[in-house]
Amino acid sequence: MDLVNQIDKAYETLQSVVTETPCSWNMNLSEQIGATIFLKREDLQVVRSYKIRGAYNKILSLNETQKSQGIVCASAGNHAQGVAFSCNLLNIHGTIFMPTTTPKQKIKQVELFGKGNVTIVLAGDTFDDAYKEAIVFCEKNNNVFVHPFDDVKVIAGQGTIGLELLKQVKDPIDYLLLPIGGGGLAAGVSTVFKHLSPNTKIIGVEPAGAASMKTAIEAGENIGLLEIDKFVDGAAVKRVGDLNFQLCRDRLDRVITVDEGKVCSTILKLYNEEAMVVEPAGALSIAALDQLKEELQGKTVVCIVSGSNNDITRTEEIKERSLFYEGLKHYFLIQFPQRPGALKDFVSKVLGPTDDITFFQFSKKNNRESGPAVVGLELKNKTDLDAIMQNLERLQFHFEYLNQNPSLFTQLIG
Repeated sequence: MDLVNQIDKAYETLQSVVTETPCSWNMNLSEQIGATIFLKREDLQVVRSYKIRGAYNKILSLNETQKSQGIVCASAGNHAQGVAFSCNLLNIHGTIFMPTTTPKQKIKQVELFGKGNVTIVLAGDTFDDAYKEAIVFCEKNNNVFVHPFDDVKVIAGQGTIGLELLKQVKDPIDYLLLPIGGGGLAAGVSTVFKHLSPNTKIIGVEPAGAASMKTAIEAGENIGLLEIDKFVDGAAVKRVGDLNFQLCRDRLDRVITVDEGKVCSTILKLYNEEAMVVEPAGALSIAALDQLKEELQGKTVVCIVSGSNNDITRTEEIKERSLFYEGLKHYFLIQFPQRPGALKDFVSKVLGPTDDITFFQFSKKNNRESGPAVVGLELKNKTDLDAIMQNLERLQFHFEYLNQNPSLFTQLIG
């Protein structure tokens, strides 16, 4: 398999279909990190993610019989949009399986890009669940399956980003940071860089709750994860592609993880400071900059921003996760003392002047006199938490700190 040659061919194939997205220097990030930071803006792609590259390259390679029989794919959202766009462009019917947890915005975009040439089937809670259903359907109906990442043509399409990058950034690139879900993007782009820019250190970035590539590389075999955090939906897979694993194992310098809360903080920061709207997976590479700050000093760094298909209905969850990560949002289960003025004491003597109550609910709605209350607090400074804890104990409020009790937190709040 001459993957480099396939990427070159894909680059020519995609010229009339995809947008050559900008790779622009970012002043704020460069100053904060002490490096020269470029952002490869695949969030500005025609379907608002890089996935169109691999999807179109694969579908165009099919023969006429295969195209006439229709195609099938499974996707958490972005690959589905690339497939839908390609189906409409090539007048091919596609059946697209997506998890039931897929944000509504992504489902609507698939319908928009497909323009009647696609049928959407919602199946399972994760990409892996939808994938299994899609394979069964595909075999039963003799369709061609367009894999979102574990396919040479798809990998070659994603790899064209690497060719664009090396054309756009004139200085030698010291570090390349890219997100990893199933591994198609990482496999393709790292192949280009190892061939044309071998001195560039390539770092893959995964969400901490779905570190399937990191786990596989450390194990020395492509083992899957039993459970994952689905929040970073564009990069949350239990098992990476077999071909992708082999390529990334040999080509990536290392894989690191980023907490989902840090991803949320990055999303909000990019929106507030850069007017950029990115999805969780699209923020991964930028979210990793802080933990690499020391070694990036004075270097030329490129972060691939993979997509911007974010659902506005997720904003509150993003804010909540960010506040948790930053140590500014805290939940307690509090048994108020049975004395007059206990609630008043809580507000005036437990809380500081900048602490806000954002949630208050008695756990026993029909017996408030004896039942504990779930209280949510938002702090201005995370260091204020110690004083609150001390004040609760001093004033004899019996309490449980729910942030450190995930099972009880989920039962009472989630």
